[in-house]
Amino acid sequence: MMEQSRPLDALNKARNKKVIVELKGGKTYVGNLNAFDIHINVVLDNAEEHEAGALKRKLGTVFLRGDTIILISPAA
Repeated sequence: MMEQSRPLDALNKARNKKVIVELKGGKTYVGNLNAFDIHINVVLDNAEEHEAGALKRKLGTVFLRGDTIILISPAA
């Protein structure tokens, strides 16, 4: 019997790795995925805020609410 892969399993594999998080409203954050919960609230370390593809500011540790997140992707 194959193990089912759930969305939270994919996030678990990305823990402590660099991810890109896109929010409603067009802001993008790049940072190391530190933690998340069942609501997909996420904590990023060494986070940078990007707007229109350009670095806007370096933020350090940030908490992003799950209901504002459109996409989470591994960073290249």
